[in-house]
Amino acid sequence: MNEPLAERLRPKTLADYVSQTHLVGTHGTLTQHIKQGLIPSMIFWGPPGTGKTTLANIIATESGRPFFTLSAINSGVKDIRDVIDKAKQSGGLFTTKNPILFIDEIHRFSKSQQDSLLQAVEKGWITLIGATTENPSFEVIPALLSRCQVYVLNAFDKTDLETLLRRAIKTDVYLSKKNIKLEETNAILRLSGGDARKLLNIFELIVNSENSDDITITDALVSEKIQNNTARYDKTGEQHYDIISAFIKSIRGSDPNAAVYWLARMIEGGEDVKFIARRLLILASEDIGNANPTALVIANNTFQAVTAIGYPESRILLSQCATYLACSPKSNAAYMAIGKAQQLVRQTGDLSVPLEIRNAPTKLMKELGYGDNYQYAHNYENNFANQEFMPDAIKNTKLYDPGNNSRENTDRAFLKLRWKDKYGY
Repeated sequence: MNEPLAERLRPKTLADYVSQTHLVGTHGTLTQHIKQGLIPSMIFWGPPGTGKTTLANIIATESGRPFFTLSAINSGVKDIRDVIDKAKQSGGLFTTKNPILFIDEIHRFSKSQQDSLLQAVEKGWITLIGATTENPSFEVIPALLSRCQVYVLNAFDKTDLETLLRRAIKTDVYLSKKNIKLEETNAILRLSGGDARKLLNIFELIVNSENSDDITITDALVSEKIQNNTARYDKTGEQHYDIISAFIKSIRGSDPNAAVYWLARMIEGGEDVKFIARRLLILASEDIGNANPTALVIANNTFQAVTAIGYPESRILLSQCATYLACSPKSNAAYMAIGKAQQLVRQTGDLSVPLEIRNAPTKLMKELGYGDNYQYAHNYENNFANQEFMPDAIKNTKLYDPGNNSRENTDRAFLKLRWKDKYGY
């Protein structure tokens, strides 16, 4: 066998593509683009093994476009310019058959490498499709990001993964010759961590390790063949997500000992320092918030510092930040408030801004009553005017409920003093 199973089973058409129905299903965001051949520059963001490369290949094939690929791991600015020159000479320039340049792991490109793509994307010499496992808001320069649509690919669910296993048994040129029965799938699905490539590689390894052509896949068999041989820390697999989850939950649970243990596991495994620092930054707002606003400042400073310093010294900064956050009072009130507010917006739509708090930069707007009756807070006692700021249809709605901690109890008292019982504080 020259190619691994995952490569042999790589779908060639949209009809064979499994999962990501929100993008390429019947009503998917990308479906009409692909059918019409009007493909925008885009970035696919999702965990490993979710079909980013496959989808880029299918888009190029089904839209009949020239297709060029680069890997950010081993490509420099010269490689980028060379492939752009080839793309410009390939035909279809400035038409619906515009060439596609696919860049895998685009988050690994430096700023200068990403800058070298800007002109080609801006002038329409190429349609860029980038793939990344990291949040593009952090890893892709704003000028390039603004020229691309970002599409999120989700980890495969149980049904999708089992579909792939059955397809392998039925259609693969080698496995279809064997009598393979899927009796249990929990262990192999758990080990895959939602990564289709990893799933198929594990499956092929198990099948090839059996001497007989009659094979029954059970959880016990998978554990025997694979589990004892898994890597101590796989940065792209299940442990990556399990350990960062344990790390975050330990800090949320105010356990600095567990937090620093899981931090050490990630550091010893070579985890990306920025990945850890980003998660601390999110946690500082999501789980601590206004119970201790300084937590966000410290987490942000930690992120900036470790980005500049790197390993090995960054382990000290990460430990200081993690233990500080673990020992901090906790509140998810701000996190819950924006969730409630977004849900309210979805339910009520684009309600009109009350006239008195609208901006009135022109004479006509002033004549129409924009800004009339606005009470400038600083003209009133305690810098407060009892005025309604919500649209009429949802006025008096309570979205922010301060947590029960010393800092937010102070906020609650402040709001009670100002608004009395208006919001139920």
